[in-house]
Amino acid sequence: MKAVILAGGLGTRLSEETSIRPKPMVEIGGKPILWHIMKTYSAHGINDFIICCGYKGYIIKEYFANYFLHMSDVTFDMRFNQMNVHSGYAEPWRVTLVDTGDNTMTGGRLKRISEHLGNETFCFTYGDGVSNINITELVKFHKEQKTLGTLTAVQPAGRFGAISLGYEQTKITSFREKPEGDGAWINGGYFVLEPEVINLIADDSTVWEQEPLEKLADMEQLSAFKHDGFWQPMDTLRDKNYLEGLWTSTQAPWKVW
Repeated sequence: MKAVILAGGLGTRLSEETSIRPKPMVEIGGKPILWHIMKTYSAHGINDFIICCGYKGYIIKEYFANYFLHMSDVTFDMRFNQMNVHSGYAEPWRVTLVDTGDNTMTGGRLKRISEHLGNETFCFTYGDGVSNINITELVKFHKEQKTLGTLTAVQPAGRFGAISLGYEQTKITSFREKPEGDGAWINGGYFVLEPEVINLIADDSTVWEQEPLEKLADMEQLSAFKHDGFWQPMDTLRDKNYLEGLWTSTQAPWKVW
Protein backbone atom coordinates (compact mmCIF):
# COMPACT_ATOMS: atom_id res chain seq x y z
CA MET A 1 0.00 0.00 0.00
CA LYS A 2 1.17 3.53 -0.81
CA ALA A 3 1.00 6.55 1.47
CA VAL A 4 0.59 10.02 -0.05
CA ILE A 5 1.83 12.94 2.07
CA LEU A 6 1.08 16.61 1.40
CA ALA A 7 4.31 18.60 1.69
CA GLY A 8 3.83 21.64 -0.51
CA GLY A 9 2.19 24.34 1.59
CA LEU A 10 3.74 27.63 2.67
CA GLY A 11 3.31 27.17 6.42
CA THR A 12 2.85 30.90 6.97
CA ARG A 13 1.88 30.55 10.65
CA LEU A 14 5.29 28.98 11.31
CA SER A 15 7.23 31.64 9.40
CA GLU A 16 10.07 31.58 11.95
CA GLU A 17 11.01 28.20 10.46
CA THR A 18 9.37 28.07 7.03
CA SER A 19 11.11 31.13 5.61
CA ILE A 20 14.09 28.86 4.91
CA ARG A 21 12.51 25.42 4.46
CA PRO A 22 9.15 23.79 3.70
CA LYS A 23 7.04 23.09 6.76
CA PRO A 24 7.38 19.27 6.63
CA MET A 25 11.16 19.73 6.92
CA VAL A 26 10.92 21.62 10.24
CA GLU A 27 12.76 19.40 12.69
CA ILE A 28 11.61 17.65 15.85
CA GLY A 29 14.49 16.00 17.68
CA GLY A 30 16.87 16.69 14.80
CA LYS A 31 14.66 14.96 12.21
CA PRO A 32 12.06 16.56 9.90
CA ILE A 33 8.47 16.09 11.03
CA LEU A 34 7.98 14.43 7.63
CA TRP A 35 10.41 11.71 8.78
CA HIS A 36 8.36 11.16 11.96
CA ILE A 37 5.17 10.74 9.91
CA MET A 38 6.85 8.28 7.57
CA LYS A 39 8.23 6.30 10.52
CA THR A 40 4.68 5.96 11.85
CA TYR A 41 3.49 4.46 8.57
CA SER A 42 6.61 2.29 8.32
CA ALA A 43 5.93 0.85 11.78
CA HIS A 44 2.73 -0.56 10.26
CA GLY A 45 4.42 -1.99 7.19
CA ILE A 46 3.74 0.86 4.76
CA ASN A 47 7.05 1.85 3.13
CA ASP A 48 6.03 3.16 -0.31
CA PHE A 49 5.59 6.94 -0.18
CA ILE A 50 4.52 9.63 -2.62
CA ILE A 51 5.44 13.12 -1.42
CA CYS A 52 3.52 16.05 -2.92
CA CYS A 53 6.15 18.80 -3.07
CA GLY A 54 5.60 22.49 -3.70
CA TYR A 55 7.16 25.38 -1.81
CA LYS A 56 10.95 24.82 -1.60
CA GLY A 57 10.43 21.22 -2.68
CA TYR A 58 14.08 20.93 -3.73
CA ILE A 59 15.04 20.83 -0.04
CA ILE A 60 12.96 17.67 0.42
CA LYS A 61 14.53 16.14 -2.69
CA GLU A 62 18.05 16.93 -1.47
CA TYR A 63 17.26 15.43 1.95
CA PHE A 64 16.28 12.07 0.46
CA ALA A 65 19.06 12.17 -2.14
CA ASN A 66 21.56 12.30 0.74
CA TYR A 67 19.59 10.19 3.23
CA PHE A 68 21.91 7.19 3.21
CA LEU A 69 24.92 9.46 3.65
CA HIS A 70 23.28 11.18 6.63
CA MET A 71 22.67 7.83 8.33
CA SER A 72 26.15 6.37 7.79
CA ASP A 73 29.71 6.57 9.12
CA VAL A 74 32.03 7.55 6.27
CA THR A 75 35.67 8.29 5.52
CA PHE A 76 36.54 10.82 2.83
CA ASP A 77 40.01 10.30 1.34
CA MET A 78 40.78 13.65 -0.27
CA ARG A 79 43.97 12.43 -1.93
CA PHE A 80 42.16 9.91 -4.09
CA ASN A 81 38.70 11.53 -4.12
CA GLN A 82 37.19 8.45 -2.48
CA MET A 83 34.37 7.91 -0.04
CA ASN A 84 34.21 4.75 2.04
CA VAL A 85 31.01 3.89 3.90
CA HIS A 86 31.81 1.97 7.09
CA SER A 87 28.36 1.32 8.44
CA GLY A 88 24.97 2.73 7.81
CA TYR A 89 21.28 2.16 8.15
CA ALA A 90 18.63 3.40 5.80
CA GLU A 91 14.90 2.84 6.03
CA PRO A 92 13.27 0.30 3.69
CA TRP A 93 11.48 3.15 1.96
CA ARG A 94 10.61 3.83 -1.64
CA VAL A 95 10.03 7.56 -1.97
CA THR A 96 8.54 9.27 -5.02
CA LEU A 97 8.84 13.06 -4.92
CA VAL A 98 6.49 14.95 -7.24
CA ASP A 99 6.51 18.71 -7.84
CA THR A 100 2.81 19.56 -7.56
CA GLY A 101 3.24 23.33 -7.87
CA ASP A 102 3.71 26.17 -5.40
CA ASN A 103 0.11 27.39 -5.41
CA THR A 104 -1.84 24.16 -5.93
CA MET A 105 -4.56 23.39 -3.39
CA THR A 106 -4.70 20.16 -1.36
CA GLY A 107 -7.08 18.37 -3.73
CA GLY A 108 -5.16 19.52 -6.77
CA ARG A 109 -1.94 18.08 -5.34
CA LEU A 110 -3.60 14.69 -4.91
CA LYS A 111 -4.91 14.77 -8.49
CA ARG A 112 -1.44 15.60 -9.81
CA ILE A 113 0.10 12.43 -8.36
CA SER A 114 -2.74 10.12 -9.46
CA GLU A 115 -0.60 8.48 -12.15
CA HIS A 116 1.63 7.07 -9.41
CA LEU A 117 -1.23 5.47 -7.46
CA GLY A 118 -2.30 2.63 -9.71
CA ASN A 119 -5.70 1.11 -9.00
CA GLU A 120 -5.25 0.29 -5.32
CA THR A 121 -6.42 1.57 -1.95
CA PHE A 122 -3.99 4.16 -0.58
CA CYS A 123 -3.30 6.28 2.50
CA PHE A 124 -3.28 10.08 2.41
CA THR A 125 -2.31 12.60 5.08
CA TYR A 126 -0.84 16.00 5.89
CA GLY A 127 2.88 16.58 6.31
CA ASP A 128 2.67 18.67 9.47
CA GLY A 129 1.18 16.57 12.26
CA VAL A 130 2.02 13.49 14.30
CA SER A 131 -0.14 10.88 15.99
CA ASN A 132 0.02 7.45 17.58
CA ILE A 133 -2.86 6.30 15.41
CA ASN A 134 -2.96 2.56 14.71
CA ILE A 135 -2.61 2.60 10.91
CA THR A 136 -3.18 -1.15 10.71
CA GLU A 137 -6.55 -0.83 12.48
CA LEU A 138 -7.42 2.22 10.35
CA VAL A 139 -6.90 0.30 7.10
CA LYS A 140 -8.84 -2.69 8.44
CA PHE A 141 -11.70 -0.40 9.48
CA HIS A 142 -11.79 1.22 6.04
CA LYS A 143 -12.07 -2.12 4.28
CA GLU A 144 -14.87 -3.20 6.61
CA GLN A 145 -16.86 0.00 5.92
CA LYS A 146 -16.70 -0.51 2.15
CA THR A 147 -16.77 3.24 1.49
CA LEU A 148 -14.64 5.21 -0.95
CA GLY A 149 -13.00 7.17 1.85
CA THR A 150 -12.23 7.05 5.56
CA LEU A 151 -10.89 9.95 7.58
CA THR A 152 -9.50 9.86 11.07
CA ALA A 153 -11.67 11.82 13.49
CA VAL A 154 -9.94 13.32 16.52
CA GLN A 155 -10.86 15.45 19.52
CA PRO A 156 -8.07 17.97 20.06
CA ALA A 157 -7.37 19.31 23.52
CA GLY A 158 -8.10 22.96 24.16
CA ARG A 159 -5.18 25.31 23.60
CA PHE A 160 -5.88 27.69 26.45
CA GLY A 161 -6.88 27.49 30.09
CA ALA A 162 -10.64 27.08 30.50
CA ILE A 163 -12.66 28.67 33.27
CA SER A 164 -16.17 28.09 34.49
CA LEU A 165 -18.05 31.38 34.66
CA GLY A 166 -21.78 32.04 34.71
CA TYR A 167 -23.50 35.00 33.03
CA GLU A 168 -23.34 37.32 36.08
CA GLN A 169 -20.64 35.42 37.98
CA THR A 170 -17.40 37.24 38.80
CA LYS A 171 -15.60 34.57 40.82
CA ILE A 172 -14.01 31.63 39.03
CA THR A 173 -15.15 28.28 40.40
CA SER A 174 -13.28 25.98 38.04
CA PHE A 175 -10.06 26.25 36.05
CA ARG A 176 -8.39 23.70 33.77
CA GLU A 177 -5.01 24.47 32.21
CA LYS A 178 -5.43 21.95 29.39
CA PRO A 179 -9.13 21.35 28.79
CA GLU A 180 -10.21 18.31 26.82
CA GLY A 181 -11.86 20.44 24.14
CA ASP A 182 -15.52 20.99 23.35
CA GLY A 183 -16.22 17.37 22.46
CA ALA A 184 -16.43 18.01 18.72
CA TRP A 185 -14.77 15.53 16.39
CA ILE A 186 -12.63 17.11 13.67
CA ASN A 187 -10.76 15.95 10.59
CA GLY A 188 -7.36 14.71 11.75
CA GLY A 189 -6.11 13.59 8.34
CA TYR A 190 -4.74 10.06 8.06
CA PHE A 191 -7.19 9.11 5.32
CA VAL A 192 -7.59 5.77 3.60
CA LEU A 193 -8.99 6.23 0.10
CA GLU A 194 -10.03 4.33 -2.98
CA PRO A 195 -8.58 5.57 -6.30
CA GLU A 196 -12.05 6.60 -7.51
CA VAL A 197 -11.96 9.66 -5.26
CA ILE A 198 -9.63 11.30 -7.77
CA ASN A 199 -12.64 11.72 -10.05
CA LEU A 200 -14.15 14.14 -7.52
CA ILE A 201 -11.22 16.55 -7.88
CA ALA A 202 -11.69 19.10 -10.67
CA ASP A 203 -8.30 20.82 -10.97
CA ASP A 204 -5.43 22.54 -9.14
CA SER A 205 -7.83 24.94 -7.41
CA THR A 206 -9.81 22.18 -5.68
CA VAL A 207 -9.50 22.11 -1.91
CA TRP A 208 -9.69 18.47 -0.76
CA GLU A 209 -11.51 19.42 2.45
CA GLN A 210 -14.31 21.16 0.55
CA GLU A 211 -16.03 19.77 -2.58
CA PRO A 212 -14.48 16.25 -2.64
CA LEU A 213 -15.09 15.46 1.05
CA GLU A 214 -18.51 17.11 0.95
CA LYS A 215 -19.49 15.01 -2.07
CA LEU A 216 -18.24 11.82 -0.43
CA ALA A 217 -20.34 12.63 2.63
CA ASP A 218 -23.42 13.39 0.51
CA MET A 219 -22.93 10.05 -1.26
CA GLU A 220 -22.60 8.29 2.12
CA GLN A 221 -19.17 7.16 0.99
CA LEU A 222 -17.14 8.71 3.82
CA SER A 223 -16.45 6.86 7.06
CA ALA A 224 -14.93 8.15 10.31
CA PHE A 225 -12.30 6.21 12.22
CA LYS A 226 -12.41 7.62 15.75
CA HIS A 227 -8.96 8.07 17.31
CA ASP A 228 -8.93 9.13 20.95
CA GLY A 229 -5.17 8.85 21.39
CA PHE A 230 -2.44 11.38 20.76
CA TRP A 231 -2.78 13.74 17.78
CA GLN A 232 -0.97 17.04 17.39
CA PRO A 233 -0.59 19.34 14.37
CA MET A 234 2.40 21.66 14.06
CA ASP A 235 0.78 24.90 13.00
CA THR A 236 2.74 27.39 15.11
CA LEU A 237 6.08 27.80 16.85
CA ARG A 238 4.30 26.97 20.09
CA ASP A 239 3.24 23.62 18.62
CA LYS A 240 6.77 22.95 17.41
CA ASN A 241 8.24 23.68 20.83
CA TYR A 242 5.62 21.46 22.50
CA LEU A 243 6.49 18.52 20.26
CA GLU A 244 10.22 19.14 20.74
CA GLY A 245 9.72 19.08 24.50
CA LEU A 246 7.91 15.74 24.35
CA TRP A 247 10.65 14.26 22.17
CA THR A 248 13.56 15.42 24.31
CA SER A 249 11.85 14.15 27.46
CA THR A 250 11.51 10.72 25.78
CA GLN A 251 7.74 10.98 26.24
CA ALA A 252 6.75 11.34 22.60
CA PRO A 253 3.47 9.37 22.27
CA TRP A 254 3.80 9.15 18.48
CA LYS A 255 7.11 7.24 18.68
CA VAL A 256 5.63 3.81 17.96
CA TRP A 257 8.74 2.42 16.23
